[in-house]
Amino acid sequence: MSQEKEQKEEKEQVTEEVVEETAEQTTEEVETVEAEAEATEIAEVNEVEELKKKLQDEENRYLRLRADFDNFKRRTQTERESAAKYRSQSLLTDLLPVLDNFERALQVEATTEDGQSIKKGIEMVYRSLVEATAKEGLEVIETVDHPFDPSVHQAVMQEQDDSKEAGVVLQELQRGYKLKDRVLRPAMVKVNE
Repeated sequence: MSQEKEQKEEKEQVTEEVVEETAEQTTEEVETVEAEAEATEIAEVNEVEELKKKLQDEENRYLRLRADFDNFKRRTQTERESAAKYRSQSLLTDLLPVLDNFERALQVEATTEDGQSIKKGIEMVYRSLVEATAKEGLEVIETVDHPFDPSVHQAVMQEQDDSKEAGVVLQELQRGYKLKDRVLRPAMVKVNE
């Protein structure tokens, strides 16, 4: 029996060794799998964080582009409105000397009947031109007996007149014109000291 017992003990020992070896291998495999799972989880977390950062960057980029586009639209609309408002500025600026020449022609005294009829024709053309320019927004700058305003008046002379306040326009030497709220040509004036 002792042989049987020895064989049995030997078998048990071999079985224990196999079980221990299998347990060690299984533990190593479990540790390896756990390490791989942890590495995969860390990689997934890193990838998720990286994707969140990219998404945030793209959202910020989108918001900046949207703001730039809105600013561009607003600026373009303002420029369009300004262009429409002042579309006739160039033409009206070119017509100012024509208006001046008409005014000079109307100041000439007509002594003959032919001269008076020519003057009358010039007055009619002048009135038509003034009406057409007024429709486009051309306005005459007020001068005589108004306070001097350097934004619309250009003082070329000064004179002392005790009957009027200081800084008041005494005489208009050349008419000034505005297109809506923009000065096309300041009025040349004589100002009271």
